Amino acid sequence: MTSTTLAIANQKGGVAKTTTVASLGAALAESGHRVLLVDLDPQACLTFSLGIDPEDLDLSVHHVLTKGTDATEVILATEDGVDLLPATIELARAEADLLTRTGREHVIKAALEDLEESVDYDWILLDCPPSLGVLTVAALTAAQGVVIPLQCETLSHRGVGQLLDTVHDVRRFTNRKLKVWGVLPTLFDGRTNHSRTVLETISETYDLDVIEPPIPKTIKFAEAPAAGRSILATSRSSKGARAYREVAVNLVARSKRAKKR
Repeated sequence: MTSTTLAIANQKGGVAKTTTVASLGAALAESGHRVLLVDLDPQACLTFSLGIDPEDLDLSVHHVLTKGTDATEVILATEDGVDLLPATIELARAEADLLTRTGREHVIKAALEDLEESVDYDWILLDCPPSLGVLTVAALTAAQGVVIPLQCETLSHRGVGQLLDTVHDVRRFTNRKLKVWGVLPTLFDGRTNHSRTVLETISETYDLDVIEPPIPKTIKFAEAPAAGRSILATSRSSKGARAYREVAVNLVARSKRAKKR
């Protein structure tokens, strides 16, 4: 695989996971990379936030994973310069459909491998659902790395241990090469010592890298999905957009280092 596939995962909701996928995707596209975003959340927040109404779609990632539909028939171009494999509420059924299926952990990996024969993406970002079910495990099985967005509040890191247990199991059984790229601090309020302390605690407790820079808390993020675009389009020079551009540069550097090894 020539592309870098990252799973953006945290089973806790409200940590800016979808915002991170949309904004990082747009930042990577802006700097000339070919990017595919995959919406694996039945709530279809990523699909909606990129200006596509899930209710208008006949085909979605659900058909790719459970019916064997070719991903090229489902992928949509978006105004943010990224391609999207969209989700609809039907995806909620996919978890149940896949439970009894042999090799269910490999369905996303297989779909992406088929896709790579016809389209060459530099980056594939997987927006995992807020649970540790079949779809998240399948995303981790398909990915080279996992990025954990984490709200800088005391309670928000409670689930990190569970997610890392799942990563450990995936590494053991379905994807030996999976690496945790680190924690991405989101909704960060640099004015408070509390945010900084939480960050330090997380990196020490779980021995994880912290991906820089932290993503600041700003109202601009709430305005972007309503416009059907990422913050890089709606507030180009805002501190949030600048932070995601910097994170994208750091992830590209990391990816290049990994490929040299």
